[in-house]
Amino acid sequence: MTVALHVPRTASDEGVIDAATTALGGAILAVKEHVGEITLTVKRDEIVSVLKKLRDTAGLEYQQLMEIAGVDYPDRLERFEVVYQLLSLTKNRRLRVKLSTDEATPVPSVTSLWPVAGWLEREVYDMYGVTFAGNPDLRRILTDYGFEGYPQRKDFPLTGHIELRYSEAEKRVVYEPVSLPQDFRTFDFLMPWEGPEEYKLPGDEKAAAPPAPTPKTTDRPAQTGGEAPADKEATREARKPRAAKAKREVIKPSPRKKS
Repeated sequence: MTVALHVPRTASDEGVIDAATTALGGAILAVKEHVGEITLTVKRDEIVSVLKKLRDTAGLEYQQLMEIAGVDYPDRLERFEVVYQLLSLTKNRRLRVKLSTDEATPVPSVTSLWPVAGWLEREVYDMYGVTFAGNPDLRRILTDYGFEGYPQRKDFPLTGHIELRYSEAEKRVVYEPVSLPQDFRTFDFLMPWEGPEEYKLPGDEKAAAPPAPTPKTTDRPAQTGGEAPADKEATREARKPRAAKAKREVIKPSPRKKS
């Protein structure tokens, strides 16, 4: 198969696992390759040295940090995973690195390697409550001041705790408990065609509407307004010869052209 010239070339991942294992040594806890993607699980305390070696080691060269994401597994002892997505600009390939932590143990910040990590770590902190030791400005970034809880945790209530809105009556921003006036907040996730009989969506009332009345038809000539005399007169006119019909037509003379 011939690849179009405008499509960027991607280096094969062959040899990446061996090169990473050699460079990182005992810092690697697990390696997984699935659907063409490589994931390295590493020790939490060594994340800075791990990412530095992945960035600077010849043959690996993952120069760019694309994203830091969080994942919550409440049933685990260390319930949170922090996932780093790396990109090699020279070889156009990607690598995933992840570690585990709990609610109390901070993760070393990688802002010394990539300053952009400061914003990404703040997002993980804001959504999951994972702290990053060494981040110079670890504050909430997506939620509001005074927000309670961490929205992306699995045990965070879907309705939240408080809401922020502008009060037209008080002419200021106010905090108040979340109210749930929306009808779909009590949605039971049942299929309309499989749920109970009393379960109806807006618009279902049309199906229970009474049938439309039967269109009116004419069964007798009298119902048409014509009746027998009118029918006889129409038949008599239709049977007249063409010449007789022509005499009854009024033909207007065409206007003469002015000379």
